[in-house]
Amino acid sequence: MNVDALLEDFRQGRITAEEIKRRLTGLSYADAGFARLDHHRLLRKGHPEVVFCQGKTPEHVAAIYHVLAEKNGRVLGTRAGAEHFEAVRHMPGAAYDPLSRILSVVREPVELVGKVIVVSAGTADLPVAEEAARTAEHLGSRVARHFDCGVAGIHRFLSVLDDFLDARAVVAVAGMDGALPSVVGGAVAAPVIAVPTSVGYGASFGGLAALLTMLNSCAPGVSVVNIDNGFGAGYMAHVINAQCDAAGKG
Repeated sequence: MNVDALLEDFRQGRITAEEIKRRLTGLSYADAGFARLDHHRLLRKGHPEVVFCQGKTPEHVAAIYHVLAEKNGRVLGTRAGAEHFEAVRHMPGAAYDPLSRILSVVREPVELVGKVIVVSAGTADLPVAEEAARTAEHLGSRVARHFDCGVAGIHRFLSVLDDFLDARAVVAVAGMDGALPSVVGGAVAAPVIAVPTSVGYGASFGGLAALLTMLNSCAPGVSVVNIDNGFGAGYMAHVINAQCDAAGKG
């Protein structure tokens, strides 16, 4: 529950002022020794803390997931391995996608709203694209996927262009020359979040070439996240989508 929802519950008489005070002034984090888990992230941001699993032991990930699931009913983890899933697979609602490396626990489903499109240049970009898509879906966005639409065969993107007309945000994922986001940005009205990937030959410099191309895009309305950061793009796309949904209800 975020602050707006909390205040609306108070306005409707569903909770008391004392309960609001308890929630806002209670312990803002849980100290697990190896991690301090931010319990107020949901109130501040509208979504709970997300776990970056890479580099954490399965035991640490399991302990973190248990605390967050108990507190929020939902947990999203990125860059997880099979060993992390094994440590939490006994938890109700646990699921793992090896392609995107997203490890989630969903005890309380959310209603999907609006529309976010994730488009990728090539099949090799799928892990990053799917990370973006699954992140946005977990947070509550309805997501449409269009993969392998790179500029080497631009007709592939043009053939699905009509589906972009009602999108509230677009995530465009590309490695190699990183040209796809500029093409998308010049064709659609929605804001475009560009994601460079580390896919490419030597002179791509592990995604740096694609990053620089996207940063120098001549198409307006294109923003850029870090190399391979599908999570960041999916999160931002959902924020834009959710804000549009909230504005439409206001």
